Amino acid sequence: MNADHGLLEPGSHRSSGVADDAALVAAMLRVEVAWLRALASVGAIDEDDAEAVATTVAGWRPDLKQLGAETEAAGNPVVPLVGALREAIGDERLERLVHRGLTSQDVLDTGLVLIARDGLLRAREDLGTVARALAGLAERHRVTVMAGRTLTQYAVPITFGLKAAQWLSGVLDALDGVDRVVERLPVQCGGAAGTLALAQELTVDPVAAAQALADELALTWPGLPWHTRRTPVTGVGDALVTACDALGVIASDVALLSRPEVAELREGAVPGRGISSTMPHKRNPVLSILVRSAALQAPLLGAQLHVAAGLAVDERPDGAWHSEWPSLRRLLELTVTAASQAAELVSGLEVDGAAMGARVARAADDLLAERGSGGKPADYLGASSRFIDEVLARGADEGPRHG
Repeated sequence: MNADHGLLEPGSHRSSGVADDAALVAAMLRVEVAWLRALASVGAIDEDDAEAVATTVAGWRPDLKQLGAETEAAGNPVVPLVGALREAIGDERLERLVHRGLTSQDVLDTGLVLIARDGLLRAREDLGTVARALAGLAERHRVTVMAGRTLTQYAVPITFGLKAAQWLSGVLDALDGVDRVVERLPVQCGGAAGTLALAQELTVDPVAAAQALADELALTWPGLPWHTRRTPVTGVGDALVTACDALGVIASDVALLSRPEVAELREGAVPGRGISSTMPHKRNPVLSILVRSAALQAPLLGAQLHVAAGLAVDERPDGAWHSEWPSLRRLLELTVTAASQAAELVSGLEVDGAAMGARVARAADDLLAERGSGGKPADYLGASSRFIDEVLARGADEGPRHG
């Protein structure tokens, strides 16, 4: 949540601490400590020295306001952070060990990977809640007949259970994407230009140190640095956008079907939510509106990450790398917020089966036009029930992962 408390980002309190400055600083300090422990594990430095620095870090946090002001001079926050950490250590010999063998991009990229993992896992928990709630709706309403609509017009009869199963399938796709990305999140470790040249002065096997760093942080070692090969970042972005896509479909449908002239769905009532400043009769579908807003914003944020990836040059990018940071941060916060809102939305969704059935009866001539008259809407549901079973089977074991 940004410094002005998110008045123009409704619901941003739900993503508090995901990607703010304090979270980023904590993640970067984790990287610095993990690197010293990695060096100790390969015999490059003394283990007691690594733990002495870790003890200092555990009880210290920099002045974020001052750090922000000093970041401009270096172009990234790692340089002033390392300087402040060395000053806090106050031991010249230990100070020289801090950050040695790394470069700013190693620390910042890996720090961003760490907060991305935390954000993805927070979103995943709520996506799992959405999936379980949708599975319940699909089962309960597998025979609740409603009008199917294509290109805004009546098509053929469907069931609300099938609609919920389609929503669920999209959420399961998003969950699969999150899991794939989380399992492969890589450490960044290359030194000044991706050669680990300085690290080789500390240890005969700098790659072993890079692997040890990955192990310390429970990340993967991708085999070589990725300073200008930004697929780890675009992969995170794509998973986040896909999640927002899936949630946006649900929110858009709910908003449409909760219109008074349709009135087939309704968000659960919460005191004070959805009120108007001037019209007391209104109960606006606020959660649907906000999740839909996230789905409209997310693709362009993801696209910015791909633009930056395509313009990364030399062995360290000049501006393309820097342009990733605000987009990735916003996309993480947006997705975590939307997933939380969607979990509440779907869990409390009110389904008016009677209104759905009444509309089907009134529009029977149109809804049955494909097959002609002579039957009831429920006779023309095709393989709907089988499709529901397929999706429910796929999501049957959905639950928290990555413990």
